[in-house]
Amino acid sequence: MKPLLLPAVSLLLAVAAYSQAPHSTGTFSAGTRNSISAFNHDEAMGKGIGGQFRLQLGKRINSEWYFDYISSNTPLTARNDYHIGWSLLFYLKNNYDFSKTLQPYLIVGHCFDDTKVFEKANRGNSASRLSMATQAGIGTHINITPRFDCSVSGQYMTHFGKDIETAVENGKPVIEKAAYTELDGHLLFTISFNYKIAQLW
Repeated sequence: MKPLLLPAVSLLLAVAAYSQAPHSTGTFSAGTRNSISAFNHDEAMGKGIGGQFRLQLGKRINSEWYFDYISSNTPLTARNDYHIGWSLLFYLKNNYDFSKTLQPYLIVGHCFDDTKVFEKANRGNSASRLSMATQAGIGTHINITPRFDCSVSGQYMTHFGKDIETAVENGKPVIEKAAYTELDGHLLFTISFNYKIAQLW
């Protein structure tokens, strides 16, 4: 099995490299993504995995539809976040050609977030919330071939919902959902690998 792995990977890369370059408008692509989230209410850094697909709506506008699972830990508690959302990517003038190595873009979007925070030693001590968020930032495609890219982006996500507050009393975490809706946010850095599968129009 292992001796066949290298030729198979080489063949796949060769097909990707020499396949016909897609047009900009109507291109459908799919890929995987990894995320790092810096939350503003504690020191924990979240790390996540997910998937996405893109549908390019015009020469300078692409859409991205994604799902993320992000987890973060403190010594006493853990937090899990599920993001599902969409973004619009706005390419700079004359920068929609997939044959270019770099394609920088502005990115804005919206997502829904399901969050749960719990004590590691007692999962019954927990709180959860549903919220929605808007996000904006910058990014770039790094086109390895006209069909295969690595994309890197950084965004600030502003959540609208009841925050989950954690405090430590007598060495035990106290986890509570806030009584009122408030704004809170975090930075989200994403790296993804995407393959342009089909030309829909």
